[in-house]
Formats: sequence, C-alpha cells, structure tokens
Amino acid sequence: MNAEERTTALRSLIEKLHARVPLYRERMNDRGVTPEDFRSLDDLRRFPFTVKQDLRDNYPYGLLACDRTELARLHVSSGTTGKPTVVGYTRRDLDAWAEAVKNCMATAGVRPDDIVQIAFGYGLFTGGLGIHDGAQALGATVIPASGGFSERQLLLMQDLGTTVIACTPSYALHLADLIDEKGLKLNLRLGIFGAEPWSEELRRKIENRLGITAIDIYGLSEVMGPGVAVECAHQQGLHLEDGLFHAEIIDPETGEPLPEGEEGELVLTTLGKEGMPLLRYRTRDITRILPGRCACGRGGTRIARIRGRSDDMLIIRGVNVYPSQVETALGRVDGLSLHYLLEVSDREGLKELTVCCEPSDHLNRDAAALLARRSQQELLGLLGVRVGFRLVEPGSLSRSEGKAARIRNVA
Repeated sequence: MNAEERTTALRSLIEKLHARVPLYRERMNDRGVTPEDFRSLDDLRRFPFTVKQDLRDNYPYGLLACDRTELARLHVSSGTTGKPTVVGYTRRDLDAWAEAVKNCMATAGVRPDDIVQIAFGYGLFTGGLGIHDGAQALGATVIPASGGFSERQLLLMQDLGTTVIACTPSYALHLADLIDEKGLKLNLRLGIFGAEPWSEELRRKIENRLGITAIDIYGLSEVMGPGVAVECAHQQGLHLEDGLFHAEIIDPETGEPLPEGEEGELVLTTLGKEGMPLLRYRTRDITRILPGRCACGRGGTRIARIRGRSDDMLIIRGVNVYPSQVETALGRVDGLSLHYLLEVSDREGLKELTVCCEPSDHLNRDAAALLARRSQQELLGLLGVRVGFRLVEPGSLSRSEGKAARIRNVA
C-alpha cells in the first residue's frame, strides 16, 4: 500500500467513524476537526486517540461501526479490572484476520506439511482461534490443544508428531523443563510465541533447550488478535501487516509523534475493518519503527520487538525499569533458569524491587552465594540501579500455562 492508497484508506475510516460512532464524532468535535481536515498522513496527528478504557466505557456495543446483526463473532476480555472489553467481527473481518495470520505463519516459516499444536487459550481469548484459523488457511494440520494440561500437551507432541508449537514464551520454558525431566525426543522444529514481552536471552534459552527456531508474533485483541506483525527467520524485527494497520510511534507522556527510529509507544489504526474499527489506538507497548529493509528483502513497516508496556514500567529510585530488562540481565548469568518473579514494595514512599529467580540446579550454600553476587552485578550493570536479588528453590515459583505473572506487590 503506497502513501496515496494509505491516505485514502485512512480518510475512508475517519469518515465512517464520524458518521457511525458517537464517541469519535464527539471527540472530533471537541478537537475542532472534521473528516474533511484529513488530507495527508501528517494530518493524522490532529485526530483523537482511542484507549482501552474507551472500550470499557462503551461496553458492550457502543463502538460498533456496523449493525449488531452483521456481527459473526464476539471476543470478550476477562474484565478483571472492571468492565470487560468486547470486540466484534463481521464475516469479512474474520476472513481478513485468517488471511493476516496465514501470511504471518508463512513469514515465520510454517509450511503446509507442518503439524501445528496450539497451546494458546481458545474461546473468548483471541489467541487460540486466531492462530488456528490462520494455520488452517495455510494448509497445515492443526492440533487445537488449548492452554494448560501440560502432560497432555507432551503426549500429543510425541504421539502426533508436532513440528510447530504456538504458545506464550513462558509456557514454552515450562514445557522445556518437563521435556528434559522426562527425557523426551520430539519432532519440534519451530515455535511461534507471543502474548507477552520476552527477551533475546529467553529466546536463545528456548531455542537451545527445545532445538527449535523461536519466532515472535505480535497482536492484541482490541485491534484484531494475533497476526498484527511477525518475525521472519532473520529475526530482525517484526513485519507489520501493512494492508490492515497503520502504525505510529508517540511519546507516551506527551502523545506527540516521534521520528522513525525513536523508541516510544506503538499506536495502531485499523484499515478496512468493518465491525469495530479503531482510530489511533494506544497499545501501551514500547517499540520503534525500524529503518531500511529486512535481510529477507521485504519492504513495508517493521517494528522492533516489544521492550515492555508503558503501564508495566517500574520506577525504582528514579530509574525506569521494565520486566524484560530484568529478564535480559538474568539471561546473561549462567546457572539461572529464567523462572523469575519481581517483588515490588514501598519503603518510605519509594519503590523497592527484589528479583526472585530459580537456579538451574540445586546448589550448596557457597555456590548459591556466588551465583547471587554475579546476578546482582549483572542487574546493576544493565538497569543502572541497585535492586535486591534472592535465589529461591528450583521449582518453587508458580509456572504459567498462559501469560506469566511476573510482578507481585508485597507489603
């Protein structure tokens, strides 16, 4: 899609939202802009953002841009922090989603002769069904295993000859522990991992332990689900589905657009979506748009791997700390497992952080003390601030069968 086509698609979207969705019409009126004011891509910054709270405030159908009877499917968030978020899809939206995931799976290296085991949750969560439809459209054989039931996951992998596993990276690490424990020999060659930020260090650990290539896939339920962007085998950033999304990078504090190459918050606008199109949706994910072409030769927009979420960022003694930075530091220390937890407490009005991590093996007291010192040095060197560190017994931290809960607030 060239600049002229993109401008036309965005103008059509803005006109549709102004005509059919009261929230956007009100927001545009408040800003003193109309669809006629959008003449070029530079004009997009004049139009309002959408945030997740808007979906909750307009629950359940307030952001639909079509008649409710045109919807073919609804996905709903868990709603653990208030009203759930509802996203509606028309038949055409579902077809476009399946095609996007199909393209992403092919870019990642999935082939029609692969057996793809999907260990993302099915149902209201978009992960399972999104990957399922795309892999099936590609022609691969799909095992809809869903999340959890790890013993059954391993049985299916072994007996059915799974070659591609799709799940969260934290769950892949858990499966690697079980595979080592049981001494299993599997046919896995490729992993498609997403739904949580993860570091290069965790990628290499998963690749080495499972003997696979680990590929990052990105998506979020509010704009579609998985399939927004994906890495190719060169692992040099994620290729955005340019025909379906327009990306911006903004300063998360001011909301002002940032130049290409600068890191900030990813903002996505949907192109061509019928059920619930979104204008300038603030993802809260921290990344940057990469310049130039990937080594694979593809053009289009590429984004760097997600470094973290702006709302997950911790401020420790005036220093910004993301969980993925902690993971990177821990991954550089031989002898750590990367099963970890961040304990956050308040001390005299300031945030304190203690990193709890399991060693790869049981250690005696002297070896444990040496490993703890090395870990603290690595954390200090990368984070630029001193944090607490505690080794815990192997297997003592809870294992995730979905998104890992990395942060715990303690008194």
